[in-house]
Amino acid sequence: MTDDRDPVGQPTGEGRREVTVRLVVPEMDCPSCAGKVDKSLDRVEGIVDTTLQPTTGTASVTYDPDRVSEADLIDAIEGAGYEVVAGGGSEDGTAAGSGPEASAGGVDVAPPAEVWTSPRAIKTWIGAVFVTLGLLFEFVLAGQNPAVASVLAYPLHLADVLFLVAIAVSGYPVVRGGYYSARNRSLDIDLLMGTAIIAATGIGYFVEAATLAVLFSVAELLEDYSMDRARDSLRELMELSPDEATVRRDSDAAGDSGETAEEVTVPAEEVAVGETVIVRPGEKIPLDGVVREGESAVDESPITGESVPVDKTEGAAVYAGSINTEGYLEVEVTSTAGDSTLSRIIEMVQGAQEKQTDKEQFVDRFAGYYTPAVVVLAILTAAVPPLLIADPVSVGAAGYAITFVGDWGTWFVRGLTLLVIACPCAFVISTPVSVVSGITSAAKNGVLIKGGNHLEAMGEVDAVAFDKTGTLTRGELAVTDVVAFGDRDEDDVLRYAAGLERRSEHPIASAILARSEEAGIENPPSASDFESFTGKGVRADVDGETFYAGNPALFEELGFDLTASQHRTDGGALTGRSAGEDVGDVLADLEHEGKTVVLVGTETELLGTVAIADEVRPGARRTVERLHELGVEHVVMLTGDNEGTARAIAEDVGVDEYRAELLPEEKVEAIEEIRDAHGDVAMVGDGVNDAPALATADVGVAMGAAGTDTALETADIALMGDDIGKLPYLYALSHTANGVIRQNIWASLAVKALLALGVPLGFVSVAVAVVVGDMGMSLGVTGNAMRLAGIDPERFA
Repeated sequence: MTDDRDPVGQPTGEGRREVTVRLVVPEMDCPSCAGKVDKSLDRVEGIVDTTLQPTTGTASVTYDPDRVSEADLIDAIEGAGYEVVAGGGSEDGTAAGSGPEASAGGVDVAPPAEVWTSPRAIKTWIGAVFVTLGLLFEFVLAGQNPAVASVLAYPLHLADVLFLVAIAVSGYPVVRGGYYSARNRSLDIDLLMGTAIIAATGIGYFVEAATLAVLFSVAELLEDYSMDRARDSLRELMELSPDEATVRRDSDAAGDSGETAEEVTVPAEEVAVGETVIVRPGEKIPLDGVVREGESAVDESPITGESVPVDKTEGAAVYAGSINTEGYLEVEVTSTAGDSTLSRIIEMVQGAQEKQTDKEQFVDRFAGYYTPAVVVLAILTAAVPPLLIADPVSVGAAGYAITFVGDWGTWFVRGLTLLVIACPCAFVISTPVSVVSGITSAAKNGVLIKGGNHLEAMGEVDAVAFDKTGTLTRGELAVTDVVAFGDRDEDDVLRYAAGLERRSEHPIASAILARSEEAGIENPPSASDFESFTGKGVRADVDGETFYAGNPALFEELGFDLTASQHRTDGGALTGRSAGEDVGDVLADLEHEGKTVVLVGTETELLGTVAIADEVRPGARRTVERLHELGVEHVVMLTGDNEGTARAIAEDVGVDEYRAELLPEEKVEAIEEIRDAHGDVAMVGDGVNDAPALATADVGVAMGAAGTDTALETADIALMGDDIGKLPYLYALSHTANGVIRQNIWASLAVKALLALGVPLGFVSVAVAVVVGDMGMSLGVTGNAMRLAGIDPERFA
């Protein structure tokens, strides 16, 4: 929920200082609660932007400190009826309070609630006792229910007094909430229930009023408990990072005397970049960093979802929240606590809740019409039938009859019951709780989904497009063959290839340089006037002559015919290897083996070719199979590599289609064509080179995003580990989440509709409306959503 509230004429941009404060509001746990808070804040001048997150119980407010204070913001929120228990810090670095769940970097979630022992719970239990006693004297011990007082000549019996006590104790929080709703002009459940309790009490329907007050309070407690459970998953993420770190620092004494620095334990947020932290066996790594001393196996499952510990030696990157399992490590810190990979994951999971899915938007729009419509129906139900029906009328057959009576009391209670049914709580929370459960469950398994809209979209894709290098393959290129043509030898080919590729940053260049070093070519010739041809190769001047290194297409443009024994279109002949093979045959053989060929030569001579291969990931074929089994109709591989290499890899992993020799812009066109032919498309790549295609696809999924800022920022979904096997789990989770959301929405609507139909017929009482329509459905949709947390990635491996 984000609104621009700048008054007309106020300075913006550099002319105004802005501060962002994060406030923890535990009781703000549903969209209608957030709407009430938003309306209250809307009346405060000086607020620039507001983001409310009922699923975490937090409010982020950006304001002009010259016009409004943080205290004013808190007053506004409390003026909507919600207590502010803590602040999580402000963007300019000033403290905004502290609380149990306020963490480094301003990542907040409401603290765990003592739901069953809270003041509201105590009032509810007291009210329940008095209602029970009242019912006992009203219906069981009627003969012992004496009149004890009278009000305006109306006698009050003992049971009535007990009911009034229950109404006063349990109904007060409800009526108080209704007051704040009315004050903020919010037609929500508190206003409806508060109105119903007051109206029923005012005309002497004490049983109905007391029952409604107690049962609704119980329903609210159950909803609070359910939301607290939903918040637990985010709290678990936050608890992964330790609060303290052991740092090696120079004391004043040590600094003067030259003695060894001492180890001190400090809060993790006080550790600066460049400092050295000590991590002993069994301890959590407190901050992102690089190992400077020691060796150990580190459990990175909290970040990447990878269950097998990863060996770490000097120079290896480590992440906050991962666990040092066996050795001693000294880690140089590379990011502060608020900027660690884990902190960014948590912030993105929180931010994901702001992005409404299509179904959430539908629910909000529907609720906006549903509630007023049912309120009007409730009023008509209470007022119209008594005017139209003078005498009892029975309608029915075969032993079943419905009696319509015209007395005001009967229809008032039925109107009251419809007022209860008008509350869309279960319907409104049906989608957010499912989204929160799905996103946080994925995050704990190494999959970062950056919005409920992406969760929903991933579950509806009909086709998945894979990049080849680094996705279906390991992305670790190595030279497999060096073939010289004519009277050249392998060293000549490698020498000139290395000289040309020294200026290139392409992975193929790295593989060629590594092979040249292995071959003992320590000083490749220097190249000048270097030029790179995107997707084709490079050109440079070496030893006074222009040389080229690139794919066959580049040399065909230079005039070479690579399909026959005559290799120059102007008639210049070049033979193949000493065995007599044509160059075209050599290239065809290498490409058929799935290898990438890099030709080296001048405009008139081919020196030879270097063949490079990339190993297919062991789990790639199984991943493609599982996606098909789970319902993905079409799997395609997109690559800039040559036809032969693409064909070999495609046959190996079992994709339905492959497209080779694609430039980045052609991958975008391919995504659009696949969408036209098959439906919604997910693109899986490395998050950097495939950025245009990832952005074009309905869902962009980046591989190996842990510690990679670009991948975290550009992709819709990030697989934190370098494990393609998580993709079937992601699809299954998203697909199941969509099913759960649909079940929750339609079940909520169906139950409300049935109850609404049963009210005029006299089949549904106030108690049934609360227990089934409000309490029961809220628990039902929340419990159904929690199923997503139990989806095990191993089931889809």
